[in-house]
Amino acid sequence: MPLSEHEQRMLEQMERALYAEDPKFASALEGSGLRTYTRRRVYQAVVGFLVGIALLMAGMVAQQIWVSVVGFLVMLGCAVLAVTGWRKAPKPGEQAVGGPHARHQARPKRSMMDRIEQRWQRRRDEQGGR
Repeated sequence: MPLSEHEQRMLEQMERALYAEDPKFASALEGSGLRTYTRRRVYQAVVGFLVGIALLMAGMVAQQIWVSVVGFLVMLGCAVLAVTGWRKAPKPGEQAVGGPHARHQARPKRSMMDRIEQRWQRRRDEQGGR
């Protein structure tokens, strides 16, 4: 859900105050921290995926189906975490979305329901004017 204009102004004021008060801390919180966090999350998911493979194989060798099922579920969950973490990670040199130096020139994305509602309103207005 996008922020309202008032909320965006308040957020920008808080960011400016943080930079004025402690610029070293504020710069440490910028995009690189998020990039490191998401990279670490992806690595953890890969390790979890390998653990899931080990559980799957151990269940097959021991002929314990439930261990294999748990291993498969661990693999599936870790694969989802790795893919979502990889997609959300900012590229090197890229600012985090909503950072203090981000430009708000891009049009905010509207949800599908907002677009449908706008179309409905336009149609009602056009039919009411006739």
